[in-house]
Amino acid sequence: MAIQEIEVKAVMTKSNLPVADFSVNPYVGCTHACKYCYASFMKRFTNHPEPWGSFVDVKMWPEIKNAKKYAGKEAFFGSVTDCYQPCEAKYKRTRALLEQLQGSGISVSISTKSDLVLRDLDLIKTFPNARVSWSINTLEEDFRKEMDRGVSIERRLEAMRQFYDAGVQTTCFISPIFPGITDVEEIILRAKDYCNLVWLENLNLRGDYKGRILDWIHLNHPELDGLYRDIYTRKDRTFWSDLDARMRSFCAEEGLPYVRNDDSRRAKHGEPPVVVNYFFHEEIIPSARKEQLRQTRTCC
Repeated sequence: MAIQEIEVKAVMTKSNLPVADFSVNPYVGCTHACKYCYASFMKRFTNHPEPWGSFVDVKMWPEIKNAKKYAGKEAFFGSVTDCYQPCEAKYKRTRALLEQLQGSGISVSISTKSDLVLRDLDLIKTFPNARVSWSINTLEEDFRKEMDRGVSIERRLEAMRQFYDAGVQTTCFISPIFPGITDVEEIILRAKDYCNLVWLENLNLRGDYKGRILDWIHLNHPELDGLYRDIYTRKDRTFWSDLDARMRSFCAEEGLPYVRNDDSRRAKHGEPPVVVNYFFHEEIIPSARKEQLRQTRTCC
């Protein structure tokens, strides 16, 4: 594993994403090495010869002196890296930034595949409207291990439960949904008592990882070759339309609110989570790509 410290001018980057005013990525690269990671796009600009997932640059930035200038804004932690990947245990760059921002009035939203975030629970819950999401796209550990090096699904769910019990807004991010593999209903039923939101996002294949995923499907699930060809070569959206209808019916049966492309509705603790469908979110993808480019200019 190649890990090095790099000096950057700032870690707070104005965001192109619709979910926050600022993006925060204390690291370049991520050792979770998700096979489907869109952020591998950044490797073109970082001059790293190592494979994606085998290097991390640890950002060192000047301490924020006037954090109150961010009052009323929202920062999204983890748009192109996991802020709580294993090296955070040693370098504590995410914690350092939270400490610098504490009391400023900024809201924080954190996305992770780790339970290391529990270390900072007491700090995170001091921020207004704090929200933490965990990516979970399977309950099967064998498949999870094939796709990422994050902590087990049970550890993610337990971290979600502890944050929820502490009064922090939590999200179960069912992403990416692998057609024919991810059991969305099963995950929702498992997580619904620990979260305020459930986000659903389809597997988007583009860039160099498209071939990698399709090759893995062919090798491990050849019976799905036709389905993946229809979705990702012929651009047939029937699967997602059918799943959308199935989710609407399922949520109605379970008494769960169901909406599209809108995370503004949040359930209160003790209420059923709001399920948000992001299957049809092409309008978000251009912003995500701009975000990647912006991040590479900032950190590299």
